[in-house]
Amino acid sequence: MLQPKHTKYRKHQKGRNKGIQSNQPSLKKGRYAIVSLSSTRLSANQIEAVRRVITRKLKRGGQVWVLAHPSLSVTEKPLEVRMGKGKGSLSYWACRVKKGETLYEIDGVDLSRAKQAFILADSKLPIKTVFHHL
Repeated sequence: MLQPKHTKYRKHQKGRNKGIQSNQPSLKKGRYAIVSLSSTRLSANQIEAVRRVITRKLKRGGQVWVLAHPSLSVTEKPLEVRMGKGKGSLSYWACRVKKGETLYEIDGVDLSRAKQAFILADSKLPIKTVFHHL
């Protein structure tokens, strides 16, 4: 599972996820990219599931870059526990994603195979995305 090696704080506050990623969708590493169309919070399990789908569709042929890194610790209290008594324990790691942010990039495959991989990846994500290429 994806998680950071070191964190400054063990538990984070929720915060808000508003705004647009202005410097995107410029491709940095690959020729094809998947870009988010809305703001949300992606869990580490969702990010890893999409990475697996993409690499399986490419048959380990191309190169995949994951640009969404989970660094936000999300806590949950157990079921049927009364209010109070402090913050809950760490449940999973997540990543804040803004509108217009590049999530994954691919290089080393043709356009049709990249589109097919990103169609499968789009079905795993909880947000709408768009395919972007050079």
